[in-house]
Amino acid sequence: MSHSVVTVIGKDRVGIVYDVSKILAENQLNILNISQQLMDDFFTMIILVDTAKCPKSRQEMLDLFAGESKKLALDIRLQDEELFKAMHRI
Repeated sequence: MSHSVVTVIGKDRVGIVYDVSKILAENQLNILNISQQLMDDFFTMIILVDTAKCPKSRQEMLDLFAGESKKLALDIRLQDEELFKAMHRI
């Protein structure tokens, strides 16, 4: 099973969870765990996804998230789970 971490940060508004989960579903990225929080007017979300059934390459998904980030006025990033863990190890 291949896992990745999707992080989302942006100005809070209605529909962020919908917008992001729609992108994930359309690309066969299954949500395994999700955490979200409001920090003043900013929305933050971390999602652990299973990428095993995704028909697109990693680069195609990175490009897709870059485009969707601009369109949705959010910062959406995709990172390999092991890289994410290594970066956040104390």
